[in-house]
Amino acid sequence: MSEQATRISEKVSAILDKYRHEEGMLVSILQDIQAEYNHLPKDALVEVSRRLGIPLTQVYSVATFFKAFSLTPRGRHSIHVCLGTACHVRGAVRVLDEVERELGIKAGETTADLKYTLERVNCVGACALGPIVIVDDQFSGEMTIDKVKPMLTSYD
Repeated sequence: MSEQATRISEKVSAILDKYRHEEGMLVSILQDIQAEYNHLPKDALVEVSRRLGIPLTQVYSVATFFKAFSLTPRGRHSIHVCLGTACHVRGAVRVLDEVERELGIKAGETTADLKYTLERVNCVGACALGPIVIVDDQFSGEMTIDKVKPMLTSYD
């Protein structure tokens, strides 16, 4: 077993111990693993399957069903640009284009340094403040392309 696989096995073991190896706690177990690694590493899913005695397909089914889970590494900061109707008519597409240009990635991608993951969302329910950009849990309303770079540099 590689050194990385050994570390993952130890972390997964501690998480499983926390939940007393209960199969019914699978979602919580996966949430803790994702919090630890910022995604669900394949080795961790295999380990969960083996230690809980459930098929790997069942673990993958849960991991891929919920949008909150990611099988690929995600950035330390998650950026969501609202493209709902109110945000869209106020220029959200231009804001998204500017974020993509500044980060050098497209929506749905993660920067190579794993600092940012960029996502499009349909509505965040703050229409009066649109366009809205959410970084982690911080809302930035009335976003313009001129505000994108200062917003991003505040996370350096």
